[in-house]
Amino acid sequence: MSIALLFPGQGSQVVGMGRALAQAYPAARRVFEEVDAALGAHLSNLIWEGPAEELTLTANTQPALMAVSLAALRVLEAETGVSPARDVRFVAGHSLGEYSALAAAGALTISDTARLLRMRGQAMQKAVPVGAGAMAALLGLEFDAAKAVAAEAAQGQVCEPANDNGGGQVVVSGDKAAVERAVEIAKSRGAKRAMMLPVSAPFHCALMQPAADAMAQALAGVAIRKPSPPLVANVVAQAISDPPEITRRLVEQVTGTVRWRECVAYMAREGVTRFYEIGAGKVLSGLVKRIAGGATATAIGTPEDVKAFGAALTA
Repeated sequence: MSIALLFPGQGSQVVGMGRALAQAYPAARRVFEEVDAALGAHLSNLIWEGPAEELTLTANTQPALMAVSLAALRVLEAETGVSPARDVRFVAGHSLGEYSALAAAGALTISDTARLLRMRGQAMQKAVPVGAGAMAALLGLEFDAAKAVAAEAAQGQVCEPANDNGGGQVVVSGDKAAVERAVEIAKSRGAKRAMMLPVSAPFHCALMQPAADAMAQALAGVAIRKPSPPLVANVVAQAISDPPEITRRLVEQVTGTVRWRECVAYMAREGVTRFYEIGAGKVLSGLVKRIAGGATATAIGTPEDVKAFGAALTA
């Protein structure tokens, strides 16, 4: 049996996530307390009480999703004895989830991760004036076809593949007019659906360069240790564990494509048969089932999920 732990990205957040874990387990409560202390703010109250509009602000969403993921992981460790370093082959995360994955693998402290994600969210929001950029989902086109659509739509502006999520789901990002053109071109090329996404900034494209520069500066001041297990990095879709390379790839990831389809396929080729999505939502579990047909994918974000995992281990 070979296991990979996956950590969700933006879009998986929901008010109330992680509250049941914190109520049931001291290990989860300690994570939320550590994140609150690192940020000098009661992020946990916002996570559990809302309002949703404030939780959805990028600078809040990013550390919030990490807090829920690490709370779930700490409970798993405490209740089932599972150890990422001993029992897990790889960790991987979708966009901001890469930071959660690194914290899970011991490469970053939870406090440093919370501060980095708050800075990342702020830098991404500031990089492009509100309304100037956009993102769109192109469904039913394979990656190369979607990439060609983005290139045709650019017309001197920025329009690039932001996420290759697998199963014919590609997200493009860039200048608003160019992304709108991409939606129309995709429909004419046989996309099942092509739609603008309700996002606050055009993530994972060249317009995010100011945010990449800010993260290069922020990461230079943080100690990154060798992760155990290794990280399957978004921008190269293979395992890395060298701290200077991790720093470099985290900076590249701000403007680069999240190669999620290739990341999952790589882990499956390397023998991973069980994927566990740690934290909020089930988005990544659904994607895994489309990409790696022979593998199982299970979400763990509630006390019931933890108990089911423990029972499966002893079965």
